[in-house]
Amino acid sequence: MPVEEDVKPRDDADRSDNRTDESSRAESPSDAELAATKRGDGTDPDADAAAPTMGAISPSQMGTIRFVYAAYFAGAVGVGFMVSKLLDFAWLRLQSVKPIVGDPRDEVILPLSVAAGVGAALYFWFRTRARQLAEEVASEMAKVTWPSRTEVTNGTVVVIFTTIVSTVFFALMDRFWGFITNLVYGGS
Repeated sequence: MPVEEDVKPRDDADRSDNRTDESSRAESPSDAELAATKRGDGTDPDADAAAPTMGAISPSQMGTIRFVYAAYFAGAVGVGFMVSKLLDFAWLRLQSVKPIVGDPRDEVILPLSVAAGVGAALYFWFRTRARQLAEEVASEMAKVTWPSRTEVTNGTVVVIFTTIVSTVFFALMDRFWGFITNLVYGGS
């Protein structure tokens, strides 16, 4: 049984044609032209229109890493909030044992909470496996196709309609079987 081999077209580099190095260099843009295009200095009007202003980074330029940054920030805020509540609770317990401690002091609790939140975020940021996992999750979430507004609206209407129909059906069935049960067992 003969085996068919995949036939792939060869690259331009693999082809042996009669072009010289000088002619191939003349066809490709020079390094100066490429640098001018990347700089956006007016040599390419399309590049100037798409070039961002100096120092500004748009969210789309950051890719999915912006979601990782947001997740680490939200995690730091969450940890800080939880630590502040735990410290507040511990301070109140300590106050009930030792009244001299006084009421919980926000000027002590808040910096400790912020330090705990920042410390937790930095700890997990410098653990490469945790950061790599967060980046993988963000890149996979970027591949998700989210439903449009009309799809969500249509789905919601279907669910509400189905719920109403099911409720009416089961209410009628309950009444019917209740009526049959009363006839059989002689209930009132």
